[in-house]
Formats: sequence, C-alpha cells, structure tokens
Amino acid sequence: MHAKKLDKLATAVLYTIAGIIVTILASLILYILVRGLPHVSWSFLTGKSSSYQAGGGIGIQLYNSFFLLVITLFISVPLSMGAGIFLAEYAKKGRITNFVRTCIEILSSLPSVVVGLFGYLIFVVQFQYGFSILSGALALTVFNLPQMTRTVEDSLRTVHHTQREAGLALGLSRWETICHVVIPEALIYTAGQSAPALNWSNWNPLSISSPISIFRQAETLAVHIWKVNSEGTTPDATAVSAGSAAVLMIFILIFNFGARRLGAYLHKKLTSA
Repeated sequence: MHAKKLDKLATAVLYTIAGIIVTILASLILYILVRGLPHVSWSFLTGKSSSYQAGGGIGIQLYNSFFLLVITLFISVPLSMGAGIFLAEYAKKGRITNFVRTCIEILSSLPSVVVGLFGYLIFVVQFQYGFSILSGALALTVFNLPQMTRTVEDSLRTVHHTQREAGLALGLSRWETICHVVIPEALIYTAGQSAPALNWSNWNPLSISSPISIFRQAETLAVHIWKVNSEGTTPDATAVSAGSAAVLMIFILIFNFGARRLGAYLHKKLTSA
C-alpha cells in the first residue's frame, strides 16, 4: 500500500512539473504572438526596414534569414549525415572513436557566444570572408554540427539490428542496406527536428551586391530584432520589434511541426509502414 501511494505521489509530481513547463512555454509563445501579430501586415512582411522613420518592414531581413538557413543546411546536413552514419555503422569501438564522441560532446556544450567568437576569428578575420552570409553559415555549421551528428547517430542506432540483417539477407550490400533500409527507418526520428521584390538583372552570385551572393553582408531577422531593441532610433521601434518576434516565432513553429510531418510522410512512403 505504501509503494502504491509513493508511486501515485511521484506520478503526480512528474505530471505537475511537465504541466508547469508546458504552461511556461505556451505562455511565452502566446505573449509573443499576442503582442506582435497586430503589427504584422503584408507591407510589414515585404517592405524595407527604416532606420529613422516609422513604418519600416522586415522583407529584406526575412529573405536573408531564409537564405542563411538554406546555405547552412547545404553545408551542415551532408557533413552531419556522413559523420553520423560513420559513427553508427562503420566506426569500431576503441579509443579513437571514444575520443571523437568526447569531442562532439564538448563542442555541443559550448555557448553560442564562444562559437560566434570562434567564427569571427577564423572565418571573418583569418579566412577574410568578412561579415558575410558565408561566414555566418560556417559559424552556424560549427554550432549545429555536433548536435546534428549526435541526432543522426542516435536515430540510426534506434533501428533494430534485424532490419540490417534482413537487408543483407536479401542480397543488399552494407551501403545499400544503410541507404534503403536503415536511413528511411530512422528518418522519422531524425525529422523529429515572402522575399522582397528584387531586380532580376542583378542575380549574379559572383557580385557582392547580388541577393544570392554568399559573400555579401546581410542582416537576419534575429539580428534586426536585437538592433531595433538596442538602438531604438525609429518611432515605432517597439511595434517593429514585437512584429518581427511574432513572425520569427511563427516560422520556428512552422519549421518544427513541418519537419515532423515531413519525416512521418517520408517514413511512410519509403517504408510502406
């Protein structure tokens, strides 16, 4: 009887803690959306930002954020996939493998400020890429790579060994088994993670003024929110900051839920489950 009461008490405590966490997160999201959505409009999403006059938009910053995200994924996804597959499927147990995993754990625990300073010293100063999208994408790759590698490795390890044995029994090679059996099965776990009007004649990726150049300077939406709050030179700085935060929160939610739905769809399509 005492054990049952203790079990009920522990369950109630865990549910209470989970409820408090969910309530805090939901309150933060609702606060940002309720405070910012009244300031969001089509002209706000597509217009240019203003330094001194009211009525500025976030169109350029929104485009820069998407562009930086695409470049970062283009660099980090192949690297993290390759590293995760190697650690999960090919790396043998030993000191070297344990050392690599220790390094990944250390890198994943570094504060973002330290990674940003490293990116500034290496990519901006040493490689002389300047304050460009490429420098930002490489810095974000360094920041995301350890976590993405561990996510890929852990998701591959969740696939039961009988799946691999079945693929090999059907005559598939080890690499074909990984590509056609293991990765589709692990995909569901891995996924569980309006551009402004531009002059098309200037879309030369080699030109530093081109909107698709990775060497140009760019202000993302998150940096714009910080800049507006820190400088506050526009009369409607509070409204611009609140609206930008709401837009950023909406896209974060869309990306998270969209990734889960996409992962579930691909898993169902590739595995016929």
